[in-house]
Amino acid sequence: MTFFSPPRRIETSIFTRLPDHLRKPRRTAWADANQGGREIDSFLEGPSFDRQGRLYVTDIPHGRIFRVSADGGWELVSEYDGWPNGLKIHRDGRVFITDYKRGIMLLDPASGNVTPFLETAASESFKGVNDLVFASSGNLYFTDQGQTGMHDPTGRVWKLTPDGRLTCLINTIPSPNGIVVDPEESFLLVAVTRANQIWRVPLPASGLTTKVGIFSHLHGGPGGPDGLALDDGGNLLVCHTGFGSVWRLSPLAEPLDRIVSCAGVGTTNLAFGGPERKSLFITESRTGTIVRAELETPGLAMFSHAD
Repeated sequence: MTFFSPPRRIETSIFTRLPDHLRKPRRTAWADANQGGREIDSFLEGPSFDRQGRLYVTDIPHGRIFRVSADGGWELVSEYDGWPNGLKIHRDGRVFITDYKRGIMLLDPASGNVTPFLETAASESFKGVNDLVFASSGNLYFTDQGQTGMHDPTGRVWKLTPDGRLTCLINTIPSPNGIVVDPEESFLLVAVTRANQIWRVPLPASGLTTKVGIFSHLHGGPGGPDGLALDDGGNLLVCHTGFGSVWRLSPLAEPLDRIVSCAGVGTTNLAFGGPERKSLFITESRTGTIVRAELETPGLAMFSHAD
């Protein structure tokens, strides 16, 4: 059953693709567990723009961080022993990475050095952290997905305050993935990949986690919701990996647009860029491509008014 007319279709174009000389087709432990054991030359994730308009992306199986210029040129920033997934740039310039193998890491963009920031919770390893977002307060929220799913709904969302206090907000999620926070820091939206849902997690002043609900259901498919972003109108953009699309949902979860990948179906994550933040850049991980769409509403600014 559907309650809405088909959303408007928006086409994409190829912005750039990972150059051949940077591709490494081989089997890895991460690909064996997460890509059916096939050889893959890359798996792009974690797009995020710095203040200079340069796009950072991660390459999970090969432990690499790339920087892409405005004209689509690629530069290898770092290659290290890890599986980097989400990446966000703090307002002070620090580059934070959710590393499936090692926890929260810090990248020095000048030297390429990657160092641990948060490796454990009370000496216990994380399941496998996935994505992260900063609130304007400086609070860091991140998902801890691991191999959870409908068979094991124990994925977690964590909150880390600027003074180092770590709190598990929820631990009953079947595969938490992308995450965003509203400008007022009153709620989180979390992509729940294996359930094909977006969950809404209220953030009351009491600090208690209550009234967590389903914001939206996706129709299904071999994948599910992955990376998330908000625009200035409060609309949610959802990468639907395995379906080659990004859905744009209103603040009431009404489907407004379907942004369609021109490269492949592995639409994993996204970031707003360009002079007015109206260009949407999407990582298509199966082909190692970044596609681009032009939208009417700019993306929510990632650097807060407290800069």
